[in-house]
Amino acid sequence: MLTFEEKLEIFESFPELERKDVSLGRVNFQFPGSVTDKKNVVYHLHPNGNGFVYAGGVDGYETDEKGLVNIRDFTADELKELTARSIADLSGTGMKEAPANAVQNGPEKWVNKTNDVLIVIHEDDLWNVYYGVNLEESFGAYGEVEEYMAEEGFSRRK
Repeated sequence: MLTFEEKLEIFESFPELERKDVSLGRVNFQFPGSVTDKKNVVYHLHPNGNGFVYAGGVDGYETDEKGLVNIRDFTADELKELTARSIADLSGTGMKEAPANAVQNGPEKWVNKTNDVLIVIHEDDLWNVYYGVNLEESFGAYGEVEEYMAEEGFSRRK
């Protein structure tokens, strides 16, 4: 299980999220760019490591009645993927399903100045760039991805 500090570090790596300290040492992370009334992506992250991520509009997760997923036992990669998908859902880009055949390293997130998010995944010897679930571009070499992203004004986020 990831520690509270490790989970905080993951959530703080998403520039589109704003940290909000709440009672009893718990922390929420809100997405002000949400196109819905729903703003909390992370709800009540507790110092004991327990907490929830909103996945009400994201396929593949069992949620409670509020659309929340308990993240107590998530790995770092699972937590990053769910958070990125939650933000994409709340931003209206609709990344409800992860692109197929993701590699072990997981998807790589790129963001521009207006907080548009592109996801890069190495699949079947190609580097594919996704906007939500839509394939934007494919490249034969990672260097081509970096060149494309620089030209389009995107930078890699951890």
